[in-house]
Amino acid sequence: MIPNHIDNIIFDLGGVILNIDYHITINRFKSMGIQDFDVLYSQAQQSDLFDLFETGDISEDDFIDQLQKHFHIHKDKKEVIEGWNAMLLDFPKERKQTLEEFSKRFNIVLLSNTNETHVRAFKEIIMNTYGEYWFPDVFKQVYYSNEIGLRKPNKEVFDFVLEDNEFKAENTLFFDDSIQHIEGARKTGIEAIHLTDQKIEDYL
Repeated sequence: MIPNHIDNIIFDLGGVILNIDYHITINRFKSMGIQDFDVLYSQAQQSDLFDLFETGDISEDDFIDQLQKHFHIHKDKKEVIEGWNAMLLDFPKERKQTLEEFSKRFNIVLLSNTNETHVRAFKEIIMNTYGEYWFPDVFKQVYYSNEIGLRKPNKEVFDFVLEDNEFKAENTLFFDDSIQHIEGARKTGIEAIHLTDQKIEDYL
């Protein structure tokens, strides 16, 4: 259950709302010859290349080009993008219904570490599933790291979301599946729930 003093909720995207599987992408890139891709990119830690892509400091073309050159990937851009997007699975319809219920009781916003390639891909998944991009109808605000130039777990991104929405930290709850992001939110004074085996439906 959500504590009575909570008025606002910040939701992560991947692993919380959108089902994802990092291992699918890791295995795709391993099949392209990058045997240590799971070391360079993981849920807990990323190399600078991925961080720069998530803050919008490099474009999709630059990202793909650097992947191809640095790791000697002899595949075209289309195949590299397909491998990169392979981790993105589905948006269960019950998840949408749950968020609609949350939005009736709380001010809810979305905060995601993502990139332009994934944004385009998961919007397509939403459109194919529901026939519309419904995020603006449910969330008060949607924040993608590549668009705002800030990413979790840095304190600055949580301060930005609180200030932009006029939320008080002590009345705000954060759901995420990455422990480093949970710790970042707590340093800002936000209450946080680390989702491991649970789902947001369990807290409604």
